[in-house]
Amino acid sequence: MASVHTLCAGCLTANRIDESRLGDIPKCGKCGGKVFSGQPLAADDNQFARWMEYEQLPVVVDFWAPWCGPCQSFAPGYARAASELEPIARFVKVNTEQAQKTAAQFSIRSIPTLMVFRGGQVVAQQAGALPYPQFLQWLHGILMD
Repeated sequence: MASVHTLCAGCLTANRIDESRLGDIPKCGKCGGKVFSGQPLAADDNQFARWMEYEQLPVVVDFWAPWCGPCQSFAPGYARAASELEPIARFVKVNTEQAQKTAAQFSIRSIPTLMVFRGGQVVAQQAGALPYPQFLQWLHGILMD
């Protein structure tokens, strides 16, 4: 049986979980909390680096800012996708005002910018908010291949 390393939603500890058990509400070996939260997780520069280093599931990242109207209107759809698609992928939100190093590293020029990472590498990118049906279609095209 194959296993994956995935980070705990609460303490960001890497947990090894059999792929067949990802949907069984696994608990963290360190803190005992749920590994998957079913909601987007905020990440600062250090936390983002940890996601990129240890997470083996695809990571869908929303680069956003609190003053951005399109970011605010996109947020409910992003949260809905997280609740529907986790544990197929992890969902992380990076506030570009707080995580300036990460925003600069990926040359974030417009927000929201959506990126999907596998093994710490960008595999897909979308600038601008998408209506929920198109966002879901975009994600399915990336995650289900």
